[in-house]
Amino acid sequence: MALSPSDVAKVALLARLALSEEELVTMTRELSSIVGFVGQLEAIDTAAVEPLAHPLDTQNVFRDDVVRPSLDREAALRSAPAQDGECFLVPAVLGESGAA
Repeated sequence: MALSPSDVAKVALLARLALSEEELVTMTRELSSIVGFVGQLEAIDTAAVEPLAHPLDTQNVFRDDVVRPSLDREAALRSAPAQDGECFLVPAVLGESGAA
């Protein structure tokens, strides 16, 4: 399946990419080639292949979640440069209101 320059321009717009005319020609050629290679996968008979969630046999390697004693709140807040007695206070990064 060959892509048209308008197809590539639409994808570039959706990806917020500004492509020059030369880049548009190059990307059209390269993406058409990639889509062609992916299209070759349709020729493979996968009827006898079981679907996989992962190509390797995996097992859960996480330990059990067990409650253990830890640093108490007062000790943790003691070394904080700014705190309100309950939480760490940090500078706002999203503005005063916290809205994005």
